[in-house]
Amino acid sequence: MSKFKLIIGFLLAMLIAGCAGGTTHESTGEYLDDSVLTTKVQTSILGDSRLKLLQINVETFKGVVQLSGFVDSASAATRAVELARTVKGVKTVNNSLIVK
Repeated sequence: MSKFKLIIGFLLAMLIAGCAGGTTHESTGEYLDDSVLTTKVQTSILGDSRLKLLQINVETFKGVVQLSGFVDSASAATRAVELARTVKGVKTVNNSLIVK
């Protein structure tokens, strides 16, 4: 019976360790949190009539939002960054938007 408990304990420990995040990958919970942040930022940008969501790509990793794509003006890029920063849970916004 003690070997059985040892095996079960080992399997549980491996399962928990497999869900942990590191510096280059996210845990399951972090991935879900980032997915929610991405959606909230996209919704915020979509709700702004001055911005075109389809031209702006939003990615999130551990609370850091990356904006990329094309915008029509520098003011549109600034507005997208401002909107992303207002979303609760966003730690930092990296702006890689290109003005065309």
